Amino acid sequence: MTEAIRFTLDGREVEAAPGETLWQVARRGGTTVPHLCHKPAPGYRPDGNCRACMVEIEGERTLAASCIRKPAPGMKVTTASDRARHARRTIFELLLADQPARDQAHDPASAFWRWAEAMDVADSRFPKRAARPKPDSSHPAIAVNLDACIQCNLCVRACREVQVNDVIGLAGRGHESEIVFDFGDPMGDSTCVACGECVQACPTGALMPASLLNEAGLPGKQPEREVDSLCPYCGVGCQLTFQVSDNRILAVKGRDGPANHNRLCVKGRYGFDYVHSKERLTKPLIRRTDAPKERSLEVDPANPLTHFREASWEDALEVAAAGLARIRETTGPDALAGFGSAKGSNEEAYLFQKLVRTGFGTNNIDHCTRLCHASSVAALIEGIGSGAVTAPFYECENSDVIIVIGATPTVNHPVAATFIKNAVKRGATLIVIDPRGQGLTRHAHLHLQFRGGTDVALLNAMIHTIIAEGLSDPDYIARFTQDFDALKARVADYSPEKMAPLCGIPAEVLRRAARLYASAKAAMIFWGMGISQHTHGTDNARCLIALALLTGNIGKPGAGLHPLRGQNNVQGASDAGLIPMFLPDYRSVDDNAVRALFEAAWGRPIDPQKGLTVVEIMDAAHRGAIRGMYIMGENPAMSDPDQTHVRQALATLDHLVVQEIFLTETAAFADVILPATSFLEKDGSFTNTNRQVQIGRQAIEPPGEARQDWWIIQELARRLGLDWAYAHPRDAFEEMRQLMPSIRGISWQRLEREGSVTYPCEAADDPGQEVIFGDGFPTASGRARFVPTDIRPPDELPDGDYPFILTTGRILEHWHTGAMTRRATVLDAIEPEPFCHLSPDDMGKAGILPGETIRVRTRRGAIELKARLDRDVSSGTLFIPFCYAEAAANFLTNPALDPDGKIPELKFCAARLERTNEAAPAT
Repeated sequence: MTEAIRFTLDGREVEAAPGETLWQVARRGGTTVPHLCHKPAPGYRPDGNCRACMVEIEGERTLAASCIRKPAPGMKVTTASDRARHARRTIFELLLADQPARDQAHDPASAFWRWAEAMDVADSRFPKRAARPKPDSSHPAIAVNLDACIQCNLCVRACREVQVNDVIGLAGRGHESEIVFDFGDPMGDSTCVACGECVQACPTGALMPASLLNEAGLPGKQPEREVDSLCPYCGVGCQLTFQVSDNRILAVKGRDGPANHNRLCVKGRYGFDYVHSKERLTKPLIRRTDAPKERSLEVDPANPLTHFREASWEDALEVAAAGLARIRETTGPDALAGFGSAKGSNEEAYLFQKLVRTGFGTNNIDHCTRLCHASSVAALIEGIGSGAVTAPFYECENSDVIIVIGATPTVNHPVAATFIKNAVKRGATLIVIDPRGQGLTRHAHLHLQFRGGTDVALLNAMIHTIIAEGLSDPDYIARFTQDFDALKARVADYSPEKMAPLCGIPAEVLRRAARLYASAKAAMIFWGMGISQHTHGTDNARCLIALALLTGNIGKPGAGLHPLRGQNNVQGASDAGLIPMFLPDYRSVDDNAVRALFEAAWGRPIDPQKGLTVVEIMDAAHRGAIRGMYIMGENPAMSDPDQTHVRQALATLDHLVVQEIFLTETAAFADVILPATSFLEKDGSFTNTNRQVQIGRQAIEPPGEARQDWWIIQELARRLGLDWAYAHPRDAFEEMRQLMPSIRGISWQRLEREGSVTYPCEAADDPGQEVIFGDGFPTASGRARFVPTDIRPPDELPDGDYPFILTTGRILEHWHTGAMTRRATVLDAIEPEPFCHLSPDDMGKAGILPGETIRVRTRRGAIELKARLDRDVSSGTLFIPFCYAEAAANFLTNPALDPDGKIPELKFCAARLERTNEAAPAT
């Protein structure tokens, strides 16, 4: 072990840890040294170019920049000598000469002005530059005022080294040098993804949130208070701070949470003003008798009173509960169903499923995991005994090989993607396996752009190679797994040479990918809905599990299996039992002992039969078997496949209760609408993709008569005969702890104190386990299972009538069905309209120009939208985002289900392309 370095700092003997700089040692000891180009946040290296942190070292002719200078034994350092103070004041005078006057400063509270004030530097004796850069207001979120730029390069490091987007650079030389975006483009026209890392790093106000400036570029309304909370979007679970004034969110800052280290993406940083939309639901609504459900989608979300009447909470709750109770008593519990929400808290998910099971009397309860990772969970529980990730995504910093397959993290999980890019910069090998190109492709050492729907062929070829070439880990297989011989026999015929014609990847490339992964000391596999949303999605996940088990890449640093979760609490909602076959902590409803445990705790019987899943519930509603539903925060009229079928099903229900913040496409079909609070208006715990349980805190008061979701659930429960008396979400969380061993060591007080705790955590002194299954698996045998797979084609293949493959997904700026992000000003300004991505080859063959309106048709319907040229899309493939209600992609998608995960095949169906001004297909 390297010994600490002893030296003298300001007359005191101190110790420096190996690698520490003088600035770090001074700061740790409570000594303040000015700094501008140095940012002590995770991921930022010191640069030493502003010279604001100069200190004097005895015996040296020149002063030293303390942020980059490391101590030596016996060194004598003075931080506040006359020489050092004079040099620092001169530096600030030189910089001040080119700054706008403080009364004209864009951010008079910036780090630069705070340091200038602390050093009593108010003006400069040096001349200003003759010409100053003009403001750049081309970006809807970020105000660029380079007249305040001191070229500290923090924004360059933020963009290039932390977020690894490589948009910002320094051009020119000497006096002519300047910060530029791409090739000197206006920021709004550049490839900037608006993560805002540069804004958070800037010490002068040269880059600022546009929401904090007025039209003159001067400070507008400023925050009065700050609230530490979480991002309401994807499963990364970024910690952030809401800046609030007059009950409005003005801006957002990243916090140093374990999953983000201050980083955010465009949605987390700028997608907050949806909560202030004029379309927020603020009063309970009951459907008017003269508004038939068949015409529900004619309702204007900004004026629901054409179809609904306003009601008191008492009236609305009575009507909502009475309709559900009537169906329960006359038709039976199985005629009811509930859709909960992965956007809600753990406590809300727990209470919602408890209500459906004990108040409705059925297990017909599900949520969006059925459309995201149900097949992944099915394969994981079957193979390793747990549906959760085996290691956090940032564990890739210890990996030497990383596989990303069927996922586009730069779009769906941008902050997680930064950790992958950071790992590659440090030397990790990245293998991207995806039918489309993507943001990680340019960082990849190997990109396997295979034919859509042939995942099992490709993965079995890799498994074959590892076994045939003796690259597996026989000791790990013998100690921790079972059924290896069955796998070996099954993949014997899946040689890369045989699979290459099917998947479109040369045999040698398949072998190279397998060898890279198998030879790694530690490797991680990340996957997304490109793996799960297929009729063979569970088989895809089984193959990935087999790869990890074959090579011993589970349960050690830098290794693991990580299905990236799509919504902010899809992990926690599943853990809490918001699924039809499992009670909380993934305990089966058909297990008599498990059921007895929960029946004793809840005081009610639980149906021993597994319930229906999302798509099965809609099918049952369509044919009249499901007569009533309670939907909280889900939008199946946009998210589910075959929208015509789904909307017909919603219209046939006898009674539909929807709990929402907007009049969504689903809420339009409701009999009763209960106005709920947004993420920013409530307290609760949330579990991210890393299994980290974190606290979300209320930042603002809800509008009008909107109420917190847990309160609404409880009020309905009481009217359905349940004697509930929760006073706060912490009460529900405490009950969860008693019934869920995985979180037993996590109290509400501990969450408030520590901010984040990883489960499994079985005791109050348990720090939580980030990397799990190093000593075995939670299965009956303690071993993981290999589950062999065979090739199964997609349910619907291209043919002469429908020659294209249609795949759907998300885009960076919009999330899920767009209910929130389409109402966020900045996000909708960046991507305001629907489009279909086509390859240059297909556009050329069809004679279609970028921006031209086209029609995409499948066997379920057609939509019209604009064409967008995309070089990442393979010839013969169409990609459509599913967030645009005016061209809903899920009118087209196939509802065929994976037999194990019961997840629909949203990523593959046959389609054709038509010119809107022609009757004939464009192909």
